[in-house]
Amino acid sequence: MLIQSNKVWIADQFVPAAIEMDGGKIVDILPYGSKEADADYGDLRIVPGFLDIHCHGAYNFDTNDANEEGLRYWTKHVVDEGVTALLATTITQSEEVLTKAVANVAKVMEDGYEGAEILGIHFEGPYLDMVYKGAQPEQHIVKPTIEQFKRYQDAAKGHIRYITMATETDDDFALTRYLTDNGVVVSIGHSAATYEQAVMAYAHGASSMTHVYNGMTPFNHRANGLVGAAYRLRTMFGEIICDGRHSTPAALNNYFMSKGPDYSIMVSDALMAKGSPAGSKFIFGGNEIEIYPDGSAHLTSTGGLAGSTLRLNEGLRILVEEALIPFNYAINSCTINPARCLGVDNRKGSIRVGMDADIVVLEADYKVRQTYCMGEAKL
Repeated sequence: MLIQSNKVWIADQFVPAAIEMDGGKIVDILPYGSKEADADYGDLRIVPGFLDIHCHGAYNFDTNDANEEGLRYWTKHVVDEGVTALLATTITQSEEVLTKAVANVAKVMEDGYEGAEILGIHFEGPYLDMVYKGAQPEQHIVKPTIEQFKRYQDAAKGHIRYITMATETDDDFALTRYLTDNGVVVSIGHSAATYEQAVMAYAHGASSMTHVYNGMTPFNHRANGLVGAAYRLRTMFGEIICDGRHSTPAALNNYFMSKGPDYSIMVSDALMAKGSPAGSKFIFGGNEIEIYPDGSAHLTSTGGLAGSTLRLNEGLRILVEEALIPFNYAINSCTINPARCLGVDNRKGSIRVGMDADIVVLEADYKVRQTYCMGEAKL
């Protein structure tokens, strides 16, 4: 199959080009108009498929539900927003619940599904800080141990790829080092760590931060906190929820312009509530969540934000049009940067010969005209 446009995102710029896809891969890139195209998208933008490495669910499904069909429905329909790969993300719960959740993801990965590729599991919790727990249920927050994590990874059949933890609770960084040695990305989050503790975690292998600004020690000019570390440790990845509510457009601009184009990662942190109308209520991690008229998700008990309902194509629009982030910074944050963070940039995150044929066609208003997953049109 061959598609083309006057605006194909290659090498940090839009160029007129045609993309030939076969066997799930990009097999050739040609000048625009040099071959008869199966689909000519004119002046619409063609960009790499989006990767969402922090998303709990959507369409009434949550990863913790351990429901095979719910997970399959999610991966099939999330392509509507341009997502072609994701990490199914858990939330802190009992060992029994989390064991079933990760085993379910592993089973679906092995048995087959449609749509966005499940790259593995993002294990958010239960090794978190009590003060910065957010919507995570405190009764299930525990101290990190290698022994318990091994049980989870065994149940997941090795598919836990990324973990959010409060590294300051990890004695002698034992689990941090174990995870790093075994190819699991350690991300500091829901953490009370100081700036200095964050630097030490980085030194022991932590390579990312979870939803910067949210669930972490704030920046102060004398006590720089995790937010200060996110600014200063420029070769450390950092997720950020780009819905304009968890962080204002000005805060997004501050973060991206400090971080540069290569280490910021847009995430949705989306809940099962995504795709549901205002007023809908759900149980998330044992807590009741309500959807407000603006689409945001809040704890009914406190009114505090609890995850989001963000679509990544809308996040891209917010970054470029409201936060005034350069387009290359914004598009990298949902394509090549998460791919590099997970070590899959040899096949995901950019439009080049030999890469997976994961491609998104965007309208001028950032709506998704078409999503190709491994070369197959999904819309």
